[in-house]
Amino acid sequence: MTTESVAEFATRARAWLAENMPSIDPEAPPAMPRDAEESWLRARELQSRLYSGGFAGICFPREYGGLGLDYEYQRAFNIESLGYEMPLILNVPTFTICCATLLDTGSEEQKKQHIAAALRGDEILVQLLSEPSGGSDLAGVITRAERQGDRWVINGAKTWSTSAFAADYGLCLARTNWDVPKHDGLTMFLVPIHHPGITLRRITQVNGGAEFCEEFLDGVDVGDDAVVGEVNNGWAVASRQLYHERRAVGQGSEFASGSGSEGGHTIPVDYADLLARTGQSDSDRAQEMAGRALVHRAVAEQLINHVSRSVRDGSLAPAAGTLIRLFHAETTMLEVDTALAIAGAAGVVGEVGEGLQTGLRYLSRQSVAIGGGTTEMARNVIGERVLNFPREYAADRGVPFNQVRHGRAR
Repeated sequence: MTTESVAEFATRARAWLAENMPSIDPEAPPAMPRDAEESWLRARELQSRLYSGGFAGICFPREYGGLGLDYEYQRAFNIESLGYEMPLILNVPTFTICCATLLDTGSEEQKKQHIAAALRGDEILVQLLSEPSGGSDLAGVITRAERQGDRWVINGAKTWSTSAFAADYGLCLARTNWDVPKHDGLTMFLVPIHHPGITLRRITQVNGGAEFCEEFLDGVDVGDDAVVGEVNNGWAVASRQLYHERRAVGQGSEFASGSGSEGGHTIPVDYADLLARTGQSDSDRAQEMAGRALVHRAVAEQLINHVSRSVRDGSLAPAAGTLIRLFHAETTMLEVDTALAIAGAAGVVGEVGEGLQTGLRYLSRQSVAIGGGTTEMARNVIGERVLNFPREYAADRGVPFNQVRHGRAR
């Protein structure tokens, strides 16, 4: 238990950062594209520095490599680190989703091995959840894991895995029992990404990026030590994983280290600069549009603090974290739409800068309505688990999965 106050911790962090981490201009951080191998190598190096300096995993328990401190210490460190290069791309999904899920559901050995390795910068973790045929029905996965001797053999396919090309291990949800309803026959496995049975391919997005991947698993064998949680109780693990993902997407996780722009592409829209570049600084209509977006941005920041604090102290149910995820998506889409409406043609054929950047952002605007589960799914979670509305009808509820019809009837 530390006797160091938050203020003392911040002072020590300030001195250490100045001496050990590269300084940057927070308004123009160095490019660190998520689809570049170099970005991840650099992130590992920076994370190793944080660990050696005693500032890695501030909210993770000490027995797993962290500092075991309250969120106030992490928040103080985030403020102090704004002017320095940080391994921000490791926050999602490694720390805020995968390590957080292992902390809640993994075995002692898994926590000691993988959380500690990630905090040292030695491992990157990824989610292997979505499937080509699954859509938003995560419980309907058809990747199968079968017991063969003392091993589990996994066959199937996963897709839209964030940064899997850079990862060492993946949390892979697979079906281990087909004779029970879909939620009851799943098991979560921690699989090595570089297993010879895994073929990984990059997915080129509409904006030209290639951050996401698809994976084909063919005879991937793992032992019982790869099972996260209990056999056939993988939905409990997946549910916890989704909880952490929604909080991470909404920027409300205490396990995120550092703050600011991740490689430049997440810098908020500079509306004053955009209005000036497009000659609309004196336009009442353009100013009103920008103001509306800025109000949403301010509300989103306050909502993150309020909901995160309320979930931590128990005054709100864990599912309330979905409120952050939903409002973050709504705010981001409003900002992107507003920026493009102001930029007009400059957002498509303008100079490289705030004008053209709005067009590039628009190409991937819909991703915020999908990550962490779709916006429609988020509304369901809020309605059913926060507001206690009746559950939606599902034709396959309670039906053994091997009797559920898949695809369209011919």
